[in-house]
Amino acid sequence: MKILVSDPITDTGISILEDSGFHIIYLPDGDSIELNKAIQDADGMIIRSGTKVDLKMIESSNKLQVIGRAGVGVDNIDIQAATRKGIVVMNTPDVNTISAAEHTIALMLTLSRNVHRGHMSLNNGLWNRHKLVGTELRNKTVGIVGLGKIGREVMERCVSFKMNILGHDPFVKKELFDDGGITITDLDKLTKESDYITLHIPLNDKTRNLFNYNRLKLMKPSARLINVARGGIINEIDLAKALKENVIAGAAIDVFETEPIGKEHPLVGISNSLLSPHLGASTDEAKEGVSRAICEQVRDFLMKEKLSNALNIPISNLALLKDIQPFLDLAELLGELLGQIVNEPTEKVLIECHGIVEEIRPISLAFFKGLLSSKIPDRINYINAEAIAKELGIEIQLQYTNIESNYLNVISASVISKKQTYQMSGSVFSDNKPRLVNILGRKMEVTPKGTMLLLENDDVPGVIGQIGTLLGELDINIAAYLLNRGYEDGKAFAVIRIDNALSQDNIDTLRKLSVVKWVKQIQILS
Repeated sequence: MKILVSDPITDTGISILEDSGFHIIYLPDGDSIELNKAIQDADGMIIRSGTKVDLKMIESSNKLQVIGRAGVGVDNIDIQAATRKGIVVMNTPDVNTISAAEHTIALMLTLSRNVHRGHMSLNNGLWNRHKLVGTELRNKTVGIVGLGKIGREVMERCVSFKMNILGHDPFVKKELFDDGGITITDLDKLTKESDYITLHIPLNDKTRNLFNYNRLKLMKPSARLINVARGGIINEIDLAKALKENVIAGAAIDVFETEPIGKEHPLVGISNSLLSPHLGASTDEAKEGVSRAICEQVRDFLMKEKLSNALNIPISNLALLKDIQPFLDLAELLGELLGQIVNEPTEKVLIECHGIVEEIRPISLAFFKGLLSSKIPDRINYINAEAIAKELGIEIQLQYTNIESNYLNVISASVISKKQTYQMSGSVFSDNKPRLVNILGRKMEVTPKGTMLLLENDDVPGVIGQIGTLLGELDINIAAYLLNRGYEDGKAFAVIRIDNALSQDNIDTLRKLSVVKWVKQIQILS
């Protein structure tokens, strides 16, 4: 298998992959043309912040299974496109935490004491220390926006400087910080009262341009702003305007909306701005850590299907999959069979779990994996099954009930079209093997195996003989013949397991029997 590495990683990381037998395509300086060509037959891809994995690149791939981001931020990856194509996106969220937190404090101190301006003045032959009087951090208020791992590490360091701490994060519980020396508040209050504001949030539709000119005007004239998170959270043109007009005292920016930046960037050359070229994770320790971590994660996924820090798989507890594997197999089988039976557009799918089967979300993904695999040319897996179903306009309804039935557990799936509803149910028995217990509304126990004919016929004498004779003439051996006569409309339903599949011509011949009302051949592919 091939792995494309498009940004620099350490020798340790490369060795992890090579020792596992992977062929490495190492293009840290590759342009978009080279990368789009190299990704065509790559099974995995490892990037840092330098590579933009856009829709065109993802569409260029034919075999890609995983994109590994050595670091935290993934705004340089089109996750929606990757998900649509069934590609796992994973990152390394914990490895560069300390480096990013320390860089935040370094920028805060540099801004406070005008270290950068003093350095530049000395380089220019000036000794103007009287113009570079700074301020202490002690007793100042720092506002931390985003209280994830990095934000909390910054908080701990600010405590040691005896700073007053305000925090804002809509996704954390206030009770978690009751004894932590921090006051949780709303963003407006934090913006107005902080002497320093430091950002530790992801870039998304809600956070893009979060700090625009209007918000910057809410800050104290003496306040300073630090961003070691992601470019784009601060509107760079608005920040340049605010700095030039002395709306705020200063800003330290490590990340930019487009990288690298050039001399024409609006923040370059402003005296009260401090810029660093995305150094938040640029320590020997962080580089080694993220390289090792992402290479191990990509290796483990490609070789063992082990998922770590996967961002786009809609299952929170990945260990759960192995525990409920027999039920996932059953759900996928139901989807596979209904996919062969239903030949009209699906409007709605209803999945009901009864008894001990409570994990309905992964079961629904397994069902759609089976249902769509025969209908969609793309690779269908747990990552993109639901997204593709929604693209097709399929309404999804999931239900769980603990109402007792004749079976310990039952998974029931209904595929609903404009014309009718197709239902199939199954159960996992004590041997962990699946059984069908309801086929298109007929209650019957069937072990799904090989090629089967589903057949509805008039419930009259001689039908089995006619069908057996015809199949014999076609040189088709019957392995099992299961009959259900429970309908009140004078019809019987049969599941006939045969040793060899019928051709379409043979199926048409079977349909011509006057007693046969409906017949469908299905095959258990797995």
